[in-house]
Amino acid sequence: MPRVTTTIQNHIAHVELTRSDKMNAVDPAMLAAIIEAGEALRDNTDVRAVVLSGQGDAFCAGLDVASFAALAGGDPMDIMMPRTHGPSNDYQHVCMIWRQLDVPVIAVLQGVCFGAGLQIASGADIRIAAPNTRMSILEMKWGLVPDMGGMVLWPALMRADVLRRLTYTGEEFTGEAAEGYGLVTEVNDTPLERALELAKLIASKSPSAVRAGKALVTYALENASEAVLLEESRAQASLIGKPDQMEAVMANVQKRPPNFG
Repeated sequence: MPRVTTTIQNHIAHVELTRSDKMNAVDPAMLAAIIEAGEALRDNTDVRAVVLSGQGDAFCAGLDVASFAALAGGDPMDIMMPRTHGPSNDYQHVCMIWRQLDVPVIAVLQGVCFGAGLQIASGADIRIAAPNTRMSILEMKWGLVPDMGGMVLWPALMRADVLRRLTYTGEEFTGEAAEGYGLVTEVNDTPLERALELAKLIASKSPSAVRAGKALVTYALENASEAVLLEESRAQASLIGKPDQMEAVMANVQKRPPNFG
């Protein structure tokens, strides 16, 4: 059985982790499949939004414990240190690929979202969680630290003291608590339905403006204010008067749904 499936409908790509019998725990095959699914969407101009979810009762229970045997069988430096995707190794790219896509990614969290699963979800632009989702930065349980991109993403989401506490203790928290921490965007009793609703709304907007918006937010988080002000102007100038922007204007004036092709 495939570890990941992707279905595309109405400009929305639904990527599902499909190892439900193991609570979608990440083994080497799933690691490769998640990266492959993300990379396959990188240049797909038909896709305007992505929903990332797990089949069954969990989003992702974390790294498959059996995968630790691979680390024990060789030199960890040889496994962890080679960069396979720009600044990242495979373990980090499985999370960072979602941040690198041109279109918004919405992660759906339910059941459990531990360790590797939490870092993968953190690569999404938006996280919708069931209130009782069990979550944890779990690595400390195994005498480890987060190493799959979380430390790139979490400082922009959580206060430093909260991040420190969750990292040092490995304590479990709920989706509802995670919303208060800033780690979850919103909670919803039916998170997949809500994610698909948001994806549909995003897909109805100007595709070029949405892509420019994601790029601009990412730029703003990584650069100084002077550079961001210049990038705002550049991005806006690249959109004004172009077909997507003109269609958005005409649709509003004519009080009809836009048709972006």
